[in-house]
Amino acid sequence: MSNRTGLILDFGGVLTTPLLPAVLAFEQREGLPQGACLTALYKDDEGVRITSDLERGAVSQTEWNDFAGKMLGVSPDNLMGRIFGALRPEPLLINAAAAARRAGIKVGILSNSVGLAPWDLYDGYELERLYDVVVISEQHLMRKPDPSLFEITLKLMDLPAEQCIFVDDTEAYVQAAEQLGLAGVHNQDPKQTVATLSELLGVDLIAS
Repeated sequence: MSNRTGLILDFGGVLTTPLLPAVLAFEQREGLPQGACLTALYKDDEGVRITSDLERGAVSQTEWNDFAGKMLGVSPDNLMGRIFGALRPEPLLINAAAAARRAGIKVGILSNSVGLAPWDLYDGYELERLYDVVVISEQHLMRKPDPSLFEITLKLMDLPAEQCIFVDDTEAYVQAAEQLGLAGVHNQDPKQTVATLSELLGVDLIAS
C-alpha cells in the first residue's frame, strides 16, 4: 500500500493535449516559420520577462497579446486563444484523476496562468467541481517554480509534501517539486504517466 494520499497536476500539457503541436499548428495557420513563437517569446529576454509577468498576474493577457503580436508580426486580437486554440482535453489523465479521487486520493491543480481574459484556458474543464484544490499562479502573484507556490498548494491540500505526487510536462518544475519532498512525474506520454501514477499511488488508475 502507498502512503501517498495527494496528487497535484499541472494543467496545460497534462490535462490537455501537448502544447507544442498546438503552437506549431498556430504558426502554420498564420504563415509563420516553424519555431517563430519559441524564438520570439521564450528565447528573447523581453519575451521571457513579459511571459513570466503574465504568469504572476503582473501584466494582463491583453497586454501580452499586444507585445507578442508585435514580436510575431501578427494581429494581437485574442492572440493567446489563437496560439493554443488547438488544445484539447487529455482523457487518459482526466479519467485517471477522477479514478484517484474515487479511491480517496486528494487531487489538486497547480497551473501557471496565461491570463483568464479575454481567453480562458480553463473554460469547460470544470476545475472547481472535479478537483479538490485549484491553484492558478496569477491569483497568488507568483509562478512555478517558486517554492512558495508549491507550499500554498500543499497547505490547501492539507497534506505534507511527502504524501504528494506532482505531475508536470516541464521537467524543471518537476525538479522544483522534488526538492521540496514531493514525488515528481515528468509527463511526456500520458499512458506511461498513468501507469507510473498507478504504481506510486497503489491504485489502478487505468482500469478504474
